[in-house]
Amino acid sequence: MKEKKREKLFITGIGTDVGKTVVSAIVVEALQADYFKPIQAGDLSYSDTDKVKELVSNSKSTFHKNSYALHTPMSPHAAAEIDGITINIENIKIPDTENDIIIEGAGGLLVPLNEQATILDIIDPDCKVVVVSRHYLGSINHTLLTIKLLQEKGFDPVIIFSGDEHVTTESIIQKMTGAKVIGRIDNEPYFDKMVVKEYASLFKDQLEAL
Repeated sequence: MKEKKREKLFITGIGTDVGKTVVSAIVVEALQADYFKPIQAGDLSYSDTDKVKELVSNSKSTFHKNSYALHTPMSPHAAAEIDGITINIENIKIPDTENDIIIEGAGGLLVPLNEQATILDIIDPDCKVVVVSRHYLGSINHTLLTIKLLQEKGFDPVIIFSGDEHVTTESIIQKMTGAKVIGRIDNEPYFDKMVVKEYASLFKDQLEAL
């Protein structure tokens, strides 16, 4: 029997505060995958890893340590400078695990990590990329830029929309990119393990088919 290939999914967003961490929790739960946030900038006492761990129900997922845990909630290159270090992307390695793994980025694709590299440079070529898009004034431009850059780099990104439905926005993004849409995560009153589990069940088949 052929051994199943380990899948690597990279969760990126069209900017900050678009819902990447909730999406990460849902995808982790759907696939019972491991979770890895390479760079955490700020909120070290209650990090994104802590948040995802709190939202996941299954007992299979492992939550891996950040490659860089920076103290200031800023762009990683600036937060690293405050901490007196320089981020070396050679030190950012996907943890050795036999399980599928979900990798959550920081901000958008072109967030600087140092004077040469951005988040895009730490996405392995064999990663499947999930783009989280949330409607706001300017979000069409940000979404198209993100998806088209990924496509130019040889990726075949899929989209998860976050927040209230906006039909004209979602329609033009789909038409202009041809990217597959997994679904939408509504503006729920709160997110807990049960809500995350419901979305995980909803998205499971499509995520497994990537």
